[in-house]
Amino acid sequence: MTFSSDENFARELDREDPLRDFRENFSLPLGKDGNPVIYFAGNSLGLMPKSARQIVDDELDNWARLGVDAHHATGTPWYSYHEALREPTARLVGAKPFEVICMNSLTVNLHLMMATFYWPTKSRFKVLMEEPAFPSDTYAIKTQLIHHGLDPKDALVLARPRKGEFTVRTEDIFDLIEEHADHLAVVIMGAVNFFTGQLVDIETVTAAAQKTRNCRWVRSRTRRRQRAALAA
Repeated sequence: MTFSSDENFARELDREDPLRDFRENFSLPLGKDGNPVIYFAGNSLGLMPKSARQIVDDELDNWARLGVDAHHATGTPWYSYHEALREPTARLVGAKPFEVICMNSLTVNLHLMMATFYWPTKSRFKVLMEEPAFPSDTYAIKTQLIHHGLDPKDALVLARPRKGEFTVRTEDIFDLIEEHADHLAVVIMGAVNFFTGQLVDIETVTAAAQKTRNCRWVRSRTRRRQRAALAA
């Protein structure tokens, strides 16, 4: 298939998309002309599923009827919500149910992961991550570095696209891992970049990181996606 920037070509791809009908499941904001807008802000706040209003109303009804007992209500108990989400979340990220849990916010989870897996020493203290990363991800990593008395300018290694390119080459990530191998403590990288949509080759980058002695690899399969960790 030869890709084209022509609008007709894009519309043809839409017609052939097997997921095209899912568009009707979401509420699209209307533009000034009264027509649905083309929405590109999914990485910040996705469109509201039409089913969300009823689901939220149902939980408000549980709260109104049951009060604190709604934590253990039949159907959608709040106390054990993570257990109900475990299996579908595992399918989403390609993991086993016992390897995932839904909790907190992404930034809180990043801090917890770094607190667990980032053990800087005088020789191994550097963290490798992608650029651009979601801003709050970068803030969390820099905060952890500062917490350990390190200067992000010295301790943070960024995998950036080459000049004139929009995505990071896998071989450039490998080169950075090799270049900083003696000082690298953690590799942390979003599998799908929030800005470019690039899908990082998690399997091969993980293997490269694990070859670095004492380096720990913290990975993410999607941005709003749970982060998992593998110790090398």
